[in-house]
Amino acid sequence: MTPTTVRPVAERPGAAGGGTGRWSPRLWALLLVLAGNMLIDALEVSVAVVALPSIGGDLGAGPTSLQWVMSGFAVGFGAVILFGTRLVERLGRRRVYLAAVTVFAVASLAGALAGAAWFLIVTRVVKGVCAALTAPTGLAIMTSTFPEGPARNRAVSVYSLFGASGFSLGLVLSGLLTEVSWRWTFAFPAPVAAVLLLVGLRLVPEQRGKSRAEGGRSYELPTALGLPAALLALVYGIGNVPGHGWSAPATLVAFALAAALCALVVFRERRAEHPLLPLRVLAQPALRRSAFGAAALNGSYLGLLFVVTFQLQTLLGWSPARTGLALLPAALPLALSAAYSGRVVQRFGAARLIAVGYLAPPLGYALYLRASVPTRYATDVLPTLLLLGAAFVLCFAALHMQALTAAPKAEPGIASGVYQTAVQFGAALMLALVAALMSAHRPGPGASPADIMAGYHPALLLITAVGIAGLAVSATGVLPRRTPGPSPS
Repeated sequence: MTPTTVRPVAERPGAAGGGTGRWSPRLWALLLVLAGNMLIDALEVSVAVVALPSIGGDLGAGPTSLQWVMSGFAVGFGAVILFGTRLVERLGRRRVYLAAVTVFAVASLAGALAGAAWFLIVTRVVKGVCAALTAPTGLAIMTSTFPEGPARNRAVSVYSLFGASGFSLGLVLSGLLTEVSWRWTFAFPAPVAAVLLLVGLRLVPEQRGKSRAEGGRSYELPTALGLPAALLALVYGIGNVPGHGWSAPATLVAFALAAALCALVVFRERRAEHPLLPLRVLAQPALRRSAFGAAALNGSYLGLLFVVTFQLQTLLGWSPARTGLALLPAALPLALSAAYSGRVVQRFGAARLIAVGYLAPPLGYALYLRASVPTRYATDVLPTLLLLGAAFVLCFAALHMQALTAAPKAEPGIASGVYQTAVQFGAALMLALVAALMSAHRPGPGASPADIMAGYHPALLLITAVGIAGLAVSATGVLPRRTPGPSPS
């Protein structure tokens, strides 16, 4: 984040001063508003998982359409995270933050009332864009408000705990609310966001943006619009393959458009005076390794949850509430360990934790490939979920910290944006591929449970292959570096 001129809360009456002593009620309230918004942002990632079969049955959507309900949020989030920094610089934190919370609440209510799958998907993309603006902006407001030292560390710990708990809470709430109606899973964030908005109007500090004449950088709209358009075209092309084939005109046009837009973004960023994505940042091996590792971990994980959700509800006949609780072992360990992750990384080193933690996902996916019919949760599903939970505890914070450490000086914000973009784009691409494979190998009506289980196998093989690729890349971080020998005289 760029330096700002936000007036510290410590200068206002009732605020904590100097980073010591008790916090005032106003300071606590501001922290809870920012952390609460982070909670619903994180919750949105998982809240749709358990509801997908119910959504498909109600709106008549298959796997290739339903994956957009999850990947749409990821596309919106990942596509705007880099542009959001520039937007905040030009318009100011308070204005962007409060506007994003407002649109988020409206989009939540609109999604709950959706009568068609395409409209629900649009609202999910919009909510992803809003989350990409509120999450980093809220963190920037917090770090500029709380004095550096114990006060800020405590505030960041609370903020991180809320964010890490959001995914687990989303699984539970999604399962419970879907028992009534899947629409409630998208409606309930609306009143929560409305309350956060009303309180935030009084507490979020002012900060004036910079115009071009005052040194503000350009918006870089070609990149800001080109990145999401390229990913949308790519995901659409992948989803079009099962129904129309690789040679269908729509498929070929989508892939060609994605390639052209990517080329346009690279061309623009190489020549822009203030690029959104400086290519010199991507020259750091540790950053590339972290970005790929996080994309593979998050993408394969969400892809597995996509498969397991359909398997448990359609093949085993489990209720949404039972399914949500069944998926908790993969998400809850990260929430419980979030407060200690930074200390663990400092003690053992990011590269070592990533290499050790990445042993778990491929092993878990391989175990799940052995699942038989009838599938038993305790022996076929639970071991894989526990291994994934262990992987996230060891890897996720370490991957992010490794990315920030590898960033060039004065550019940690850009490195974090690149990392977050990779995480979300990895999720969107994997969900599209997994859904396409599930659709292409879905048996016809009246198929036996064994045939239905066999239809999931290609998607699981892809998930396993991505997990192995992530392990291979992460292992390079702990390999000894080759030092050049003395040159001959």
